[in-house]
Amino acid sequence: MAKVIVQADCGNAPKKILLRDWNIAYAEGNLDFITENVTDDVSLEVVGETRVQGKTAFIEAIQEMMSQATTKLVLHGIITHGKEAAVNGEIHRENGEVVGFCDVYSFKSAKGNAIKAIRSYPIRIN
Repeated sequence: MAKVIVQADCGNAPKKILLRDWNIAYAEGNLDFITENVTDDVSLEVVGETRVQGKTAFIEAIQEMMSQATTKLVLHGIITHGKEAAVNGEIHRENGEVVGFCDVYSFKSAKGNAIKAIRSYPIRIN
């Protein structure tokens, strides 16, 4: 199980809580939680690497991304406003790789919690 470090302000609103839990689920390989919280037409873009549309393609891409186990997840901050949100942090992998990231999320609606799109900006930092 991955060690998780979350800044104190990452949990005082429903979307912040969802994104905190969603990122923890990713680090722990909990594909069920991840897929339960996205729309059927979800899109994922890992800038400079891949772009997929639809839940089936999304699941395949996420499984590939999770193939290298995470040993530590650090969430520096979560910002939400209406239908948009951003999470920044670091993922430490089993192979020693450390990746800094900023993920920008779009929700189906301002009041709903279903993730419609993710645009990820990963940067290897070691």
